[in-house]
Amino acid sequence: MQREELSAWLRLTLTPGIGNQGARRLLAAFGLPQALFAQDASALADLVPAHLVRALQQEPEGLAELLSTTWDWLHATESGPNRQIICLADTHYPQALLHTADPPLMLYTLGQHSLDGQMGLESVAASIAIVGSRNPTPQGAANAHAFASALSQAGLTVVSGMALGIDGAAHQGALEGPSRTVAVVGTGLDRVYPKRHLKLAHRIAEQGLIVSEFPLGTPPLMANFPQRNRIIAALSQGTLVVEAAVQSGSLITARLALEQGKEVFAIPGSIHSPQSRGCHLLIRQGAKLVETAQDVLEDLGLPYAINLIAINAHSTGLSEGSYKNSALLEALGFDPCSLDALQARTGWATAELQAALLELELEGWLARLPGGLFQQTRQA
Repeated sequence: MQREELSAWLRLTLTPGIGNQGARRLLAAFGLPQALFAQDASALADLVPAHLVRALQQEPEGLAELLSTTWDWLHATESGPNRQIICLADTHYPQALLHTADPPLMLYTLGQHSLDGQMGLESVAASIAIVGSRNPTPQGAANAHAFASALSQAGLTVVSGMALGIDGAAHQGALEGPSRTVAVVGTGLDRVYPKRHLKLAHRIAEQGLIVSEFPLGTPPLMANFPQRNRIIAALSQGTLVVEAAVQSGSLITARLALEQGKEVFAIPGSIHSPQSRGCHLLIRQGAKLVETAQDVLEDLGLPYAINLIAINAHSTGLSEGSYKNSALLEALGFDPCSLDALQARTGWATAELQAALLELELEGWLARLPGGLFQQTRQA
């Protein structure tokens, strides 16, 4: 991309009041942005109102600075992940996005792979979105990690939003497998949000791809995150919701996936957990209830499913093979449980029970929750 071409695309995205829909209408009429900005006022007036004609004929504030920053970022010479800008008119613009109701005008990518055939995303035939709560239960985070790892082993690219909670667990699980992971973020690619995912972002850029439609320097504005969800849904053959409250951005992603004709899957949870109610709502509305990664693969009709029986089998052995610890896990069940309730179920003395709980916690079989509760964290 030449500097003048990049300048025209950035100018179009920065022009106030135009938006993606208005920009696409103008591009359909005049071709590339450089041709659009060469038009006189009378030609523009046939498509947009007078105040937008004036806006199009003025250089947006901050364009020169953004152009310089973007050009330098794009052509950075230091070794590291590849940097790319894909515009709506590019021949290698992802077809999966091109066929949606609101394709982004520009995509910024950072990583060792691209959004074309190298990632298998031109047909989204080998990718799955995994989304969910930013504040998951320990079991929910473990489920996201395990499903992502298993699906990566099966050859699927895992797509998510690099948010806290389920998104982060899904990316980390995917990075353990041989396939790639794609993070669609709500900021400019010169920023990492949340900051605690800085190391994760570096790993994704080294082994997969980070994607944004937002110009460099864009901060983590709340409105950007629901907007990026349509890209997550579009770049995936289906969407798996692991845990979500009823009022959740993950349900927006699920709805967008349905609107795009994609499959939606949901993992059920405890009837007492607010983080499960969004999944239960989706299931009542027709989402596929899944208990293992193989359920996802079989429903998508993918040929890898038979290889995942061992991957998805529940672990049954404890490190000590302890009968007492097995009995305690049975008493605990899969819902959060208090120490008093466990004493009532087991009849054990407090000291004996606390010692057994500590042993199981150290072995990764359970986690302590706020409020003095315990919950199993077996892999799903």
